[in-house]
Amino acid sequence: MKIYIISILTIFSLLFGVNKTGTTAAKFLTIGVGAKAIAMGDAYTSISDDATAMFWNPAGMGKVKQNELYINHVVWVADISFNYIGLVIPLSSSQTLGFNLTAVTMDEMDVTRYGNEDTGETFKAGDYALGIAYSRNLTDRFIVGVNTKYIRESISNCSASGFAFDIGTIFETPFGFRLGSSISNFGPKMQMVGPDLLVPVDIDETIDGNNESTIGYLSTDKFDLPLLLRVGISGDVILSNTRFTWSVDGNHPNDNSSYVNTGFELSLFKDIIQFRGGAKSLFMSNREDKYSVGLGLHYPLTSRNHFYFDYAYGLLEYLGDVQKMNLRITF
Repeated sequence: MKIYIISILTIFSLLFGVNKTGTTAAKFLTIGVGAKAIAMGDAYTSISDDATAMFWNPAGMGKVKQNELYINHVVWVADISFNYIGLVIPLSSSQTLGFNLTAVTMDEMDVTRYGNEDTGETFKAGDYALGIAYSRNLTDRFIVGVNTKYIRESISNCSASGFAFDIGTIFETPFGFRLGSSISNFGPKMQMVGPDLLVPVDIDETIDGNNESTIGYLSTDKFDLPLLLRVGISGDVILSNTRFTWSVDGNHPNDNSSYVNTGFELSLFKDIIQFRGGAKSLFMSNREDKYSVGLGLHYPLTSRNHFYFDYAYGLLEYLGDVQKMNLRITF
């Protein structure tokens, strides 16, 4: 009961924390992964039980008991492609290893300059993160996990790169509910560097005869990674072949105000069909994410091989609606 009280107090402290806004590097690291989690309003910290756990809470990998391949492709806003691939391999009954790749890509764009918008040149931009994760069941109720990743952002001939890690825990309480917590994207600041920052400079235009073509280097600022603390609580209500799951997450980012996500899942016919819904970013200043709904289908191919399909529809305030689909296979 003490843990329950502490968790509730933590969520309220996040909810009524200091409202702040700012700028971080590698913002793509905050785009939610997996149609199931998205449909449930991103309230997935204590529920994580598949290959997307490496994003939400690495401890959730400890719930995966078979090899699992997860593929997620999304056409994001402004025709940006968002892709996530996860592979989870149980090493033993208490240890699990995972690999993940997140990539954000887009079509080439035209180079424009002041007074010359039709240059005929193009440039490319993109981001990716490559990670390896490990989780361990310390007891039959308590799991810890960590995900270490290499991050790279690029635009034209400039790029920024660095390392970060995520760490999380899940506790199955004896009172019928779960507690989860995670810290995502903990690492040093990132800085954009590259040959595009080399520019000709006339050090002093008032002096005649000096070198007017000295090469200068534009020094860019260093930006923090989008650090995010999540605390979640969830539970199940089971009646015959029907299961109802509820979930609430408190979130505290370093570049915005604190907020709360809520979600639910109604599973029918022994988890063959799932209906999901959620509300996101409650109490956040300048809230962009609104509500989400989704559907899940589970088809057992054999006793060991299972096929999962998930779909989510998310409503945004200004950027339009987003649809996400993913495939999950256990083997």
